[in-house]
Amino acid sequence: MFAPVLTPEGFLSHEGVADSSADRKIAAAGAPAATLRVLGTDLLTAELDPPWRWLREFARLFFTRLCQTKNALTTSVFNEREAFIATAPPFAGAEYLTPDVLERWWLDLAQHIASLSAAHGIEAWLREECPAWHVVGRVTFHLAENKTDTQRPFAFLATFTEKLSATGQPQHLPLARALQLYAGQKDQAALNALLAPVRTAAEKSKLLREWLETKRLFQPMAMSPQEAFRVLRDTAVFQDSGIVMKLPDWWRSGKGPRPAVSVTIDAPKQSSLHAGALLQFKIAASMDGEPLTDAEWEKLLSADTGLVSLRGRWVEVDGAQLQQVMSHWERVQHAAGEGGIGFLDGMRLLAGFDPRLQAVEEENAETVHDWSDIIAGKNLAAILQQMRDPVASPPPPNLLATLRPYQLKGFSWLQFMSRLGLGACLADDMGLGKTLQVIALLLARQKDRKAPGLLVVPASLVGNWKAEMAKFAPELRCFIAHPSQTAREELDFAVKQPAAALRGYDAMLTTYQFLQRTESWQAHPWSLVILDEAQAIKNPGSASTRAVKRLQAPARIALTGTPVENRPGDLWSLFDFLNPGLLGASAAFASAVKSCAKSSTGFAPLRKLVQPYILRRMKTDRSIITDLPDKIETKAYCGLTKRQATIYAKLVDQLAKMLADKEMEPIKRQGLVLGFLLKFKQICNHPSHWNGDGAWNPEDSGKFARLAEICSELAERRERALIFTQFQETCDPLARFLATVFGREGLILHGGTAVKKRPQLVESFQQPGGPLFMVISVKAGGTGLTLTAASHVIHFDRWWNPAVENQATDRAFRIGQKKNVMVHKFVCQGTIEERIDALIEEKMTLAHDLITGEGGAEKLITDMGAEELLDLVRLDVNAAVV
Repeated sequence: MFAPVLTPEGFLSHEGVADSSADRKIAAAGAPAATLRVLGTDLLTAELDPPWRWLREFARLFFTRLCQTKNALTTSVFNEREAFIATAPPFAGAEYLTPDVLERWWLDLAQHIASLSAAHGIEAWLREECPAWHVVGRVTFHLAENKTDTQRPFAFLATFTEKLSATGQPQHLPLARALQLYAGQKDQAALNALLAPVRTAAEKSKLLREWLETKRLFQPMAMSPQEAFRVLRDTAVFQDSGIVMKLPDWWRSGKGPRPAVSVTIDAPKQSSLHAGALLQFKIAASMDGEPLTDAEWEKLLSADTGLVSLRGRWVEVDGAQLQQVMSHWERVQHAAGEGGIGFLDGMRLLAGFDPRLQAVEEENAETVHDWSDIIAGKNLAAILQQMRDPVASPPPPNLLATLRPYQLKGFSWLQFMSRLGLGACLADDMGLGKTLQVIALLLARQKDRKAPGLLVVPASLVGNWKAEMAKFAPELRCFIAHPSQTAREELDFAVKQPAAALRGYDAMLTTYQFLQRTESWQAHPWSLVILDEAQAIKNPGSASTRAVKRLQAPARIALTGTPVENRPGDLWSLFDFLNPGLLGASAAFASAVKSCAKSSTGFAPLRKLVQPYILRRMKTDRSIITDLPDKIETKAYCGLTKRQATIYAKLVDQLAKMLADKEMEPIKRQGLVLGFLLKFKQICNHPSHWNGDGAWNPEDSGKFARLAEICSELAERRERALIFTQFQETCDPLARFLATVFGREGLILHGGTAVKKRPQLVESFQQPGGPLFMVISVKAGGTGLTLTAASHVIHFDRWWNPAVENQATDRAFRIGQKKNVMVHKFVCQGTIEERIDALIEEKMTLAHDLITGEGGAEKLITDMGAEELLDLVRLDVNAAVV
């Protein structure tokens, strides 16, 4: 599928195969400004997918302003950018849309048009390049109130803009004057160009056809309310044809003030709100939120369709539609009964997104929306405000960490949502501490819990969660249900008798795969279920997803670092776990999404519905990270595949036999140890690295699997990464593998890269929309490179010397970096990598210079005795194989 992509920097690009002629025109445009120009000119009437249609609407806004000013560089940016963003359909990177991004697009497009039209001027360029936008002069229809005439309280006049005043303001003359001017000048071409939009509009407007035929258009007119309404009703046709409309300020967005069927949804007083609660449901006739009397309502219902004077102002009425909408809500109220409506039903109504309504009454849905005013009552509004901004809760005293302000808010929000029994998705960027916020929540629930919570994670993250819990919450009693951490006997007991096995525990941690094949855990009552890397359940038909959705718990939480609103299908599957039923059945939801694409409100109702249940903070938001760019360092624990573990164990046996030789000279012993250290590093990377067979099958390496997990999330967010390895021979296999993960080629820089080519690689990487990753050998990338476009640094293998690693990291984290840099240090569990990592941490505390000097940790290792050395390299199979 050919679709737009927005990078974290706000750079507009595209991805996929351009199959159609329209797609190929977009692909050939090149720069973002040129893409918007093509959308607004060449593809003005083309059939496009919703994301491209939305971008074209942005271009339409620009060209509309351009035609009014005739000067690209003075075309002011429209103010309603926040509202326009809310209508955006899902597409990759849509979360990065901000008013500033739209303003930058606008200014870039203005510069682009100014450059293209510099030789011949805007008017000539418009006439040549996009005749649909070109208008010689501007025809304006003026409709105003005339309060001195009670029978004909409106006045109409058609004018044209002859020229601009000295101050740049348009000077209007009656349209009849144009006939005289151009006739006197014998300029029929100019007159034809002036009246072209009028004639275009007349093809669609019966009213305007009548005026042209009778010549009334060229005369001032006094109008009755019904005649004025005919003008107002055709406003969109006039504007789309290029006619400027000057209307009473109460007529906005194609409609005037309207009476409405006011629907108030509220939470009962003195009762706890939860997902299964019933909400009060009241209907009434109102105007701008104020109730109407019975007499006023009857007056509106009996009036002809059009404009009616009510309470000293003109309002738009349609008695038939008002009665239809009132009947609709009365049916809803009757179906709900005296108890009220369900919480999820209420949330759908407030958002204006109801898959069931659109599926059953699609033809009437727009009418119901237009003539209804749905509001939250006082009690419910207070609760919804807490969902958006909960009162800060004090962190648990036994949490060994200081929560940042945004983390404290996240913890408080998770606590509030879980107490209500509402599903919550914590969708913070990678590196903002989702794990810590959840650990704080589990600690806070220790006293109140009646059953343990369940934490489901990918197998590769078991070690990370264990380490984080040990570091921040040593008092948290967590049973780790995985053979890498727990003896088989204990695990079997937990499978057969979970209630007995988990007695006294605050939580159980397991993997998606283990849960999938353990029915006893799926049926067990949990106090809380938490999914990490919840994108694992985006496929509703997978076995893991079905297992997760069978879990029993009053509260559910999903953690993910990938945008959850960019793909409607993924969003539905996630919410089918979090808040089952909120988005309706799958088929009804898909139908409702299609309706959004055609609706004037776009996808704003869907976003409004799901936003209270999603807390998303991004590293690009300066209100979240207010300090200078910061390095966030984390250990990425990896398992070994069975093939890796087998080879590793054989190498340990070989080393043990060789070290048994007491007569070995120190120099030879040192060389032997260093040689085996290299082999251990290689086998931890990949078996092909060790044996040189050139195969490099990704499934043979635990590190490749972990790399795919991290980088697939980065690819989803279009964030860029530097991947460091100390081995030149690893660079090409890594780059080939990452190209499949990111969906596009990256760059490689190692010792064999020509010196002249290096600046070109750096420049390419630093460009907006440039390659998403670069694989670098540590020595080649140690100095002289500035790669601040990257927000992630991955150390695929370790130098065991912090100074060397930090020097490599600083290629991204240095002066000029405008974003936080997250550093992932790969560590294979149960191997020498894990023990040397712990050794470095210990030695850094004792004597920093011991491991940052020449030789680093390797010098310490070669000086060890045989037993100490073998303890260091020995394989812990249970911990290593995941």
